[in-house]
Amino acid sequence: MSVTIINALRRQCVGQFRLLVLQRQSVLCTRGLRYSPAILSQSKHIKDDFSLLEASNSSEHFGTLSPQVDEPEMLDEGDLREEEFLLNKPTRDQKLSVRQYADLIKDHLKNKRIREALDVIEVRMKQDRVKPVNYHFNLLIGGCARVGYSKKAFQLYNKMKQHGLKVTGGTYTSLFNACANSPFLGDGITRANHLREIMLEKGYEPNESNYNAMIKAYGRCGELKTAFQLVDEMVARRLRVGTDTFNFLLQACISDRELGFRHALLVWHRMHRMKVRPDRYSFNLLLRCVRDCQLGDLETMEQVIEQILSNSIEGHGQQQLITGKEEDISPAIQDDHGEEHLSKQIAPVANELQERLTHEGVPDLLSAKPHLGSLVKLGEVRKPEDRLLLLGGSSNVFAEMAKCGVEPDIRTVTEMLDVIPPTYTAEKHLLTTIKQLKLRCDIDFFNILIKKRSMRFDYEGAKDVLYMIEAANLEPDIVTYGVLALGCQTQEEARSLLKMMQDANVHMNIQILGAMLRQGCIKNNFRYVTEVLNIVKNERLKPNEQFLRHLEDFSKVCEKRDREYDAKPRKKGREEFKMEYNRYRMQLDAWREHMGLHGLALDQALGIVREHPWEQFKQRQEDGFEAVKNPKLRHKRKKQHFIRKVDLDAIDDDEEDQNDGNNMKEVRSLR
Repeated sequence: MSVTIINALRRQCVGQFRLLVLQRQSVLCTRGLRYSPAILSQSKHIKDDFSLLEASNSSEHFGTLSPQVDEPEMLDEGDLREEEFLLNKPTRDQKLSVRQYADLIKDHLKNKRIREALDVIEVRMKQDRVKPVNYHFNLLIGGCARVGYSKKAFQLYNKMKQHGLKVTGGTYTSLFNACANSPFLGDGITRANHLREIMLEKGYEPNESNYNAMIKAYGRCGELKTAFQLVDEMVARRLRVGTDTFNFLLQACISDRELGFRHALLVWHRMHRMKVRPDRYSFNLLLRCVRDCQLGDLETMEQVIEQILSNSIEGHGQQQLITGKEEDISPAIQDDHGEEHLSKQIAPVANELQERLTHEGVPDLLSAKPHLGSLVKLGEVRKPEDRLLLLGGSSNVFAEMAKCGVEPDIRTVTEMLDVIPPTYTAEKHLLTTIKQLKLRCDIDFFNILIKKRSMRFDYEGAKDVLYMIEAANLEPDIVTYGVLALGCQTQEEARSLLKMMQDANVHMNIQILGAMLRQGCIKNNFRYVTEVLNIVKNERLKPNEQFLRHLEDFSKVCEKRDREYDAKPRKKGREEFKMEYNRYRMQLDAWREHMGLHGLALDQALGIVREHPWEQFKQRQEDGFEAVKNPKLRHKRKKQHFIRKVDLDAIDDDEEDQNDGNNMKEVRSLR
């Protein structure tokens, strides 16, 4: 009986199961789904072929309230970083001290590794879970400031504030130095103005170093008016205005090429009145003003000279009465008896001023008691040697340095070499002075001497300097070959120089080839220009802006000559020029295509070859850099030697007949 009941129940369960299967198939068919017999047979063994999400949202099927979804195989990048951060905690031994991190930064900055120095804070200290202090930020801001990376310096300043670190006076000084050294003058001015506003908002009173850095920044960026106003602020706040401050003002004068010499004279005599003694750097900057800056309009320059002469006279009272003209002085002298005391004061001043204006000899606007010497025609003062004559010449400059207790160095005589007359006599006199002062010369001095002779087309004299270099026990450097290239007028001379460089194991650069290209363009030598282009191509050198400008100017000259020959078909030399010019154009087009400059205008080509000045700081130094350029050697001073063995008598003075004759005419016109 029990068996019968069990079988009946089993049949009943099987029937109910079949009924459920039929019902499910009918539902699927009404949905338009087609299943093969194989799929239907598999459905007998699978409980549910719906996804859990679909089953949970279906109104006809029961599902779980919270369906389980498989986790993705790829984890989120942020989760991976977080997991790595939590698992890989650095040990205490791995972390460095504040001083050790600072030493790492200093070492990188010393070796010009800006990117590596920045990575100490941005990478290394983050990995070590160490927070940087303001000392680390100040080191990096100062390092970026020295190389002119102003954008990064201000980014570090903003991060410093975000970390809640204290901004010190040294931070502001470094930021203004970054503005001063920035390659973009407009950007430097904008950042300097913004920084000054921040200092005013915070109520920060600048110290002496801050003011000097501000004067340096505004002066180098061309804002001379602001630079002089800052000096007035220093005086009003009774801060020390020392030699460094005036040196930064002289740097500001150098930035004004049209009026800089006039400003420099005013700054120089302001130093005398404030009893501030100039140093060697002051004289070097003044000589740079002599070389690079003009006087401006003559009327204002005459007023400035009169003002300098008047202010230099001791005991004068009313400066506005002393103009150097007798008709302006006489009313004050011929006044009533109530003005007798003032007249007695003005009379000696007028007499001394008149003596300064009619002093015999060479003018001297350098000393504390300046004078004009013989009559000077300021309209003739155009060249550096003329402006040097206003200071009394090279001998007077060295004498004034001796009065101030300043010893010239090789940098001083190198600056002097740039402003003396372009004659053998002047150069021989300077070399004699070097011997008398027992100065050691470096290769830079002789490089400037080669350049000076090359620029006056004295190429043989430029080559003679090589014997002086050998006699001084010095060796030519890459700059020496660069200035020698200025005298390579033919292909043979260029090949000879390149052979000399090869023998000396000196690699050529685009600057040397650019100097050769310039000579080839001046001589209209198509074969010379083509040979230079081929060297650039074979050596895989990147042309710079000056190189492309030489090619562009040469192309304009050739196009003009080509049109002239077309207008005059029978003109002599037409066929030869046409043949050479057509060959050159074909080779130039092939060269441009190889360089990726084909079909580009000059501005577009310059945009390709122009390198952003900050790009170098975004890249890490290549491996093996230190092996090639040893830090100790790179920071070693340049080799200097006495020039006792240089034979000055071998310098021919007879060359004065032509070159110096013209110069002496100009000099006599100034006296």
